Amino acid sequence: MTQTSENVTWLTQEAYNKLKEELDYLTGPARTEISAKIAAAREEGDLRENGGYHAAKEEQGKQELRVRQLTQLLESAKVGEAPAANGSVAPGMVVTIAFDGDEDDTLTFLLASREYASSDIETYSPQSPLGTGVIGHKVGDDAQYELPNGKKASVRILTAEPYNG
Repeated sequence: MTQTSENVTWLTQEAYNKLKEELDYLTGPARTEISAKIAAAREEGDLRENGGYHAAKEEQGKQELRVRQLTQLLESAKVGEAPAANGSVAPGMVVTIAFDGDEDDTLTFLLASREYASSDIETYSPQSPLGTGVIGHKVGDDAQYELPNGKKASVRILTAEPYNG
């Protein structure tokens, strides 16, 4: 899936194609649609009190921000294969951990960029405290990471398998 290291993002071909498709839509049909909304709202008159105009301009700003994010992501992307199923935690893996080694207190999550977040599985970024703490560890290893309050948390890696989403 993804791994950001030294501003390089690793993507599968499928993920790259999906993001490129979104960028193409946002820079083509979506730009035309928002321009038409702005033009129609502008024709309504006084722009200072024109809610439709201001809403369309705000939507345009959000859209252009996403275009810049996607452009930057795709420019730094390296297309490669999904991680190997070797039991080692890497971006693109579904990982199950046990907090403090307690196998009754577990969390299963996808270790990947937010672009892959789905309602099917919780997603943690490789750059998150938990992500940086578990990357490179193997199944059975204990790992530590720093919590936002500065304390350390311990987890045991129970499983690590490539994501097949």
